[in-house]
Amino acid sequence: MTASTSVAGNNVTSFNVLGDSSVDCGENTLFYPILHHNLSLIPCYNGSDSTLLPHLLAKKMGLPYPPPFYSQNGSINGLLSGLNYGSAQATIMNPSSQSHQSLNQQLRQVFETFQLLQLELGEGSAKDIIESSVFYLSFGKDDYLDLFLQSSSSVMGKYSGLEFASILVDQMVNVMRDLYDANVHRIICMGILPLGCTPRIVWEWRNSTAGDDEGRGCVAKVNGLILQYNTMLEERIINLNSELPNAHIIFCDIYQGIMQMMNNPQDYGFEDPKTACCGLGLYGAMIGCLSVEMACERDSDYIWWDLYNPTKAVNALLADSAWSGRPLFDICRPISVRALVFTPPSYSN
Repeated sequence: MTASTSVAGNNVTSFNVLGDSSVDCGENTLFYPILHHNLSLIPCYNGSDSTLLPHLLAKKMGLPYPPPFYSQNGSINGLLSGLNYGSAQATIMNPSSQSHQSLNQQLRQVFETFQLLQLELGEGSAKDIIESSVFYLSFGKDDYLDLFLQSSSSVMGKYSGLEFASILVDQMVNVMRDLYDANVHRIICMGILPLGCTPRIVWEWRNSTAGDDEGRGCVAKVNGLILQYNTMLEERIINLNSELPNAHIIFCDIYQGIMQMMNNPQDYGFEDPKTACCGLGLYGAMIGCLSVEMACERDSDYIWWDLYNPTKAVNALLADSAWSGRPLFDICRPISVRALVFTPPSYSN
């Protein structure tokens, strides 16, 4: 019993997503409108996950976008093509509050799903589904926003930027190992976007001495922290691919992809690379997106949707590039998402 695919030659029957607001608009986060404290209640256009990068990639794979984990109705058929375990504001490190699911909490939900598949279908069929799946991981942004860059947080005084990045990367690698041990062999791991270019960070740091990032209007100090994390994560993924037999893990460098758009906005059809489409005040960053009525008329003219999240137009360019390597060359390494999807599953004994 397997889910069907509609792309000829596609070797993926199940697409599972873990992450933060880059994969969830609040639909999978209990009490999201009440507990969300970053002042933006609608982190994507019309509050729909259909504007997000993993949704656009699922479409390219010929798969339905995985429904939220909390929308399950108990039917085994609802699990066969994958689930979205992501939660807006999710962090790699365990959160102090229970308003969202951390990386490890989402991983536990994944293993609960695996156990249910085994009970309902038998170990052999469940194993086939898991081995023919692709997992998508997108974390880290909120660890920096909520833990490291907050003056009220004890984390910034406790760790250097390199130490903090190392802690986060270690946890990401542990999760990829755990997934591999559970017969997940194909993983898409996303880097963090250029957080120092997001409207809210630029607004908050506008009078600081952190420095402008080569005239782009970005905060160099913040982007430097993100680059440390991304570089370390990619290096560890290279090592994992060498170490783990039949592992196919790719790193997608959305930092470099968005920076290409920031550097040459008009080449990619953008008129305003600094201001949020949905928000109020300088850079649209004093108050976040509380209602779609606040949004600009043409979100396709903007790189940023709200305080920290890109527009659908940016996600569409990233999806095209992650899938085929164009127009943003080689943002996913060592192979494209398309090549990963068409890689035959590595069935273990």
